[in-house]
Amino acid sequence: MSRKSWDEYFLDIADVVATRSTCNRLHVGCVIVKEKHIVSTGYNGSIHGHEHCHEEGCLLSDEKRCIRCLHAELNAVLHADREKLKEATAYVTHEPCENCAKTLAQAGIARIVYRHAYPNKWNKHFLKDIEVVNLP
Repeated sequence: MSRKSWDEYFLDIADVVATRSTCNRLHVGCVIVKEKHIVSTGYNGSIHGHEHCHEEGCLLSDEKRCIRCLHAELNAVLHADREKLKEATAYVTHEPCENCAKTLAQAGIARIVYRHAYPNKWNKHFLKDIEVVNLP
């Protein structure tokens, strides 16, 4: 048996992080890594102390996206030391939405590796200076 690549290893950890998600629609996990060390993790879930989707149901926008939850990438950035985010890699179970793409770019993330495509036409504008890898 061969060893997993670092990308596969950290994506597998993102899959485990996603199991903490409280959204009924999609379980997403994010692991931010710098120099092969985990800086932060996040999953999609409600604001601390607020109702969760699995308890009260999702709040859906006009585009049919759940807006009750903070996304995994945002939670990972919020729980990290800002200096450790610069030049780090974000491993995400799903391709970031446009808001998470902007958040990761603003945080200084240098690379995004994701497993499941979640296409949107806007990411090309926000991730133009970031290496983006789809590793199914």
